[in-house]
Amino acid sequence: MMLLDVHDIRTFYGSAQALFGITFQIEDGEVVALMGRNGMGKSTTIKSICNLMPPKGGRISIAGTATDRLPPHKVARLGIGLVPEGRRCFPNLTVHENLVAAARPGQWTLARVNALFPRLVERRDQLARSLSGGEQQMLAVGRALMTNPRLLILDEATEGLAPVIRQDIWRAIRTLKAEGLSILVVDKTLSELLPVADRCVVLENGQVAWTGVPQDLTADLQDRYLGV
Repeated sequence: MMLLDVHDIRTFYGSAQALFGITFQIEDGEVVALMGRNGMGKSTTIKSICNLMPPKGGRISIAGTATDRLPPHKVARLGIGLVPEGRRCFPNLTVHENLVAAARPGQWTLARVNALFPRLVERRDQLARSLSGGEQQMLAVGRALMTNPRLLILDEATEGLAPVIRQDIWRAIRTLKAEGLSILVVDKTLSELLPVADRCVVLENGQVAWTGVPQDLTADLQDRYLGV
């Protein structure tokens, strides 16, 4: 089943166009890696999907429902769980309060999130602002899962984290994939990203430059589109 359909979207920052006809889809249970150098349009694409930056052209639908006239909170209720770049936990709420603030009924309960990230149990009553960056990232992922999404979007979920914490996040992503959760993930760590991805969508200058399975993303293509 088609879960996310992004078709020919064109998004602007004021009068400056950032996306030029982005098109891709995500099937139910599929993990898609959204890739590209910095500034190529990855975060803008995510904001467009969530209607935080509504496209001025093209269309987006989630499980067949068009999102163009929906405010962001109603897009989220269609089944989008966003882990934004920079985490953005509620700093003045405790770990527990962050997790339950936007919780919706479903298989992802507080107990399941705590089992996925045991460190959150230890920090249950601490304010989010007192956590380390890695702990805040675990909290951001857990908070998104508590909304019981159909599609989890991870925007640079491991950027700037200590190696041991990065491995905890990737372990969680592999677990979610094994359980059949659809995931759209942006990350620069190709050694971890490519093994979990079913398909890759590579952006360059706000356009889809290449799409295919990870096995076909050769060293030459990586150098052309992802190299520094």
